[in-house]
Amino acid sequence: QVRLVESGGGLVQNGGSLRLSCAASGFTLEHYAVGWFRQAPGKEREFVGGTTWSSEVPYYADSVRGRFAISRDKDKNTDYLQMNSLKPDDTAMYYCARSRELMPAGEVRAHDEYEYWGQGTQVTVSS
Repeated sequence: QVRLVESGGGLVQNGGSLRLSCAASGFTLEHYAVGWFRQAPGKEREFVGGTTWSSEVPYYADSVRGRFAISRDKDKNTDYLQMNSLKPDDTAMYYCARSRELMPAGEVRAHDEYEYWGQGTQVTVSS
């Protein structure tokens, strides 16, 4: 059974940092694209960053590039989203997701290309 569980969210001050975790079970992370998304109240779900299956090279949305970093612990089958220099605009529910396609080519940024989603973890950045 495929399962993704996010953790690590919380309340942080403007300029602070948080590290989110995405623990996967039922599949091996490096065989799929894994993405991070966020959704603020009243807004559409937004791509934050992801990792290709082939090279495991992360890629990011322009809004977070240089502030956020994705890493992986293969032994734990877990991805991490390190978020630095957080801003109030980063406040949202954050989700990780697994691609629908096994070993997809290139970057996977569209949310409808992801099939399995975690329950989300709330990040709130105070001003």
